Amino acid sequence: MANGEGRGQYAHLPIPSYEEATSRPSSSSEQHQGPSQTGDDAERQGLLFGQGDRNADATTRRPGTYRAPAVESARASMDSGSDLSVPEMVDGEGQNARRQVEQFDYMEPGDSEDPTQSRLYHRPRIRTKFSQHLTSIGATLSAFRIPSLRSLYTPVANAESGGTEPQTWRERVRASARVPGQMTISIPIFARLVGLFTIAALIWFLFAIEVFPNNLNKMGMHFDPESVRIYVQEHIDAESIQGYLYHITSFDHVAGTEGDLYLARWMEERWKEMGVFDQVALLDYYVYLNYPTKDGRSVEIVSPEARKWTAALEEDSAYRDRPQSLAWHGHSRSGEVEGPLVYANGGSREDFAYLQEHGVNLNGTIALVKYYSTQGDRALKVKAAEEAGCVGALIYSDPADDGAGKGLTYPAGAWRPADGVQRGSVSLMSWVVGDPLTPGWASTLDAQRVSKDHNPGLVNIPSLPLAWRDAEILLSSLDGVGKEAPREWVGGTKGLPMKWFTGGGDKAPVVHLKNLNDENPLQTIWNLQGIIQGIEAPEKKVIVGNHRDSWCFGAVDPGSGSAVMMELVSIFGALRKLGWRPLRTIEFASWDAEEYNLVGSTEYVEDKIDYLRENGIAYLNVDVGVSGSKFRAAGSPVWQRSLLRVLDRVTDPQTNETLRQLWDEGHSKLEGLGAGSDYVAFQDIAGTSSIDFGFEGPEHGFPYHSCYETFEWMQRFGDVKGDDGAFLPHHRTLAQIWALLILEIADRPLIPFDLRTYADAMMHYAEELSEDATKALNAASIPTSTIDLDPIFAAASFLKEATAEFHAFEDTWATQVLANAGGMENRKWLLKRLEYNERISRFETDLLDLADPDLDDPRLNGKGRKKTGIPRREQFKHVIFGPQAWSGYDEAYFPAVRDMLAAGNWTGVQEYTDIAAARMRRAGERLSE
Repeated sequence: MANGEGRGQYAHLPIPSYEEATSRPSSSSEQHQGPSQTGDDAERQGLLFGQGDRNADATTRRPGTYRAPAVESARASMDSGSDLSVPEMVDGEGQNARRQVEQFDYMEPGDSEDPTQSRLYHRPRIRTKFSQHLTSIGATLSAFRIPSLRSLYTPVANAESGGTEPQTWRERVRASARVPGQMTISIPIFARLVGLFTIAALIWFLFAIEVFPNNLNKMGMHFDPESVRIYVQEHIDAESIQGYLYHITSFDHVAGTEGDLYLARWMEERWKEMGVFDQVALLDYYVYLNYPTKDGRSVEIVSPEARKWTAALEEDSAYRDRPQSLAWHGHSRSGEVEGPLVYANGGSREDFAYLQEHGVNLNGTIALVKYYSTQGDRALKVKAAEEAGCVGALIYSDPADDGAGKGLTYPAGAWRPADGVQRGSVSLMSWVVGDPLTPGWASTLDAQRVSKDHNPGLVNIPSLPLAWRDAEILLSSLDGVGKEAPREWVGGTKGLPMKWFTGGGDKAPVVHLKNLNDENPLQTIWNLQGIIQGIEAPEKKVIVGNHRDSWCFGAVDPGSGSAVMMELVSIFGALRKLGWRPLRTIEFASWDAEEYNLVGSTEYVEDKIDYLRENGIAYLNVDVGVSGSKFRAAGSPVWQRSLLRVLDRVTDPQTNETLRQLWDEGHSKLEGLGAGSDYVAFQDIAGTSSIDFGFEGPEHGFPYHSCYETFEWMQRFGDVKGDDGAFLPHHRTLAQIWALLILEIADRPLIPFDLRTYADAMMHYAEELSEDATKALNAASIPTSTIDLDPIFAAASFLKEATAEFHAFEDTWATQVLANAGGMENRKWLLKRLEYNERISRFETDLLDLADPDLDDPRLNGKGRKKTGIPRREQFKHVIFGPQAWSGYDEAYFPAVRDMLAAGNWTGVQEYTDIAAARMRRAGERLSE
């Protein structure tokens, strides 16, 4: 609904428990209820009985409604001496309708043609009979009238004297030995007592033989799940999201700074006020961060004399009345260097090799490279320059990629203006993720730390980011100097010459680069954590995350995701206040220092690594929430079924088609995870199945990591108000998707991950690996028989069979519990279901390269190697997913094998092929153990 209309209409309405929904307020209390209170009752019924016709009157929408009794039946109370009237149902129809409470919703209409989609959701909802049994038992018990115990002890009057005491001792003896008439139990009363005890014994017997589930105490108030999903979708308020985004983007909040701490505490306070969490905490870690100093950065042409020049470096002010962050690279090396300028295109190793092959001496030079292009990771650009012999690196934003060459620049248009600077980290996250001083363990205050010098996670030459405004002058200074650059290296705008030159050599201008940072190896950062305890498996966690820190105002990255998460907390808070709980624990997290090197989330994972490997079910990440209108998602293949189910019920705000329709029409697919956001530690280190999603615009289509990434940019270009006047429509849609995905994993009886999809994906990954291996062998003139990838193909085939057999349990459980038992799950099927969930949630953990004594080969079980994981990058343990050493943000499958291929280590290729195959096969075997 536009403008949060849905939430405004229904936000006050609580979700009732089963007992509240099936009870009727007394007529006296009902007389004091106003219209709004009557509406509350109707909403409670709607969420327990299902939505019904939402256009109908609240009373007509509720099945089993009581009517005012025409005749009152009086029951004498011997305790009080007063008459209490009890309203009765007019007819049996209302009582029967009342019993049709939907306590357990699992199946949904199977409208998908995909068989993997239909198996889990192939039936309509089946109503549990348990509530009917309880109602029937209660009615039966209430039919018995037990005599008042007070009457049994009424003094017996003496017939002769009219007194209450015997007159002689003989009479007293006889009286004491005689049973008073009032204390004698008539045959009807005796029969009722026998019946009562018989029913009690029968109930005990039914529980003993597990006809009734013995976990009812845990299930407590269990709401109709479909009604909860509808409630969540309809009550998300885009206007509230807009308010959150406005506040979050009103000041810069770089990790570890005052603005960051203020925002963490503000969010903590709001989370506590919303009443959603059983526990809210700020978790401190102490990590290595650096910050720019005001006079500690400069870029100058110092010779020849005629070309002397100093770069502006800083962006113009985005706001007249607000300070903003300076321009620098996080985790960059402090230093002051000088050397000839050389242009190296996108800064890939291949680009530097091209220069060397064409006679350009790179030793002692300052490399000028552009963002994106041939190397997507800015840190790997600096590392490639370092390995090529350069002493410093400058990375600029080329208008052909994200500026005037694409369209109008901000504020007239969405693209990066000429003075816009892309800040960012240059720590090597595909080599060491998290705090580079504590690789593999948490950065607690007393943790051991390694040196930042010659650290594999840090570069060793200074670097700075540049705006096109400054880079254009440096490129112009190279005109005619060195070799002519290839045509594909030429960027810029139409004003520059069509020929660009590489520079280098004696005639190249000499550039002085200064980058002196304020460094702190023990900088405090703050992860905010909020926990909703589950009722069935509280130890099992579904983790929901978005990072909070930003390089400046951060309206897109990460503000759009942060604002949406705040609204999710509000919605789940409304559910919690009404008594709802998920089956499994949900943990919300606002990570800190993601922008530096995924620091906050990684330190948390390393701190809780054993717990997460044992109990982490899923991680749902949103980073860049909204920068356009096209939905995208990347994740473990297990997510595909749940994602498509959610997209099938969410409508695109522009076209009014479902997102599933647009997804299919655009031939979209669930992409693989690379190394670009907080999912890395969960997926690649802990083995927690992860997904990352959001709405995107044109490639590089917003002023990424610039102070022009503002609230106003978002309103005007990122998420424009719809024709119906709705605020931030795609933010609201993102909130719906996120909330529904959380409910999919946290609140369905069977965790709806699909391992068959995973097995199919593995076969596809193996085919890609085989093609790349063949190319690498042919390029090196090595026979293709040198390596054998058949073990991976065999393991993938085995997994395909094992997962098909494993998922057959879904149909068996549905038949036995939902169909045959009417939704009543006895202890036997409860335990089987919990074991199924346990196996499906640990599947990805079984794909980690950890020490495993069950594997006979010491080389495969990890004991025959000094370290497990990817060689020289041992933090990364997953054999299927992980960043390739030089792929940066890009996804890579079988990363250890690919590292060996890239290095031409054919023995290593075979070794890690065998290791990956063994882990795949072991994961399949554990599904049936």
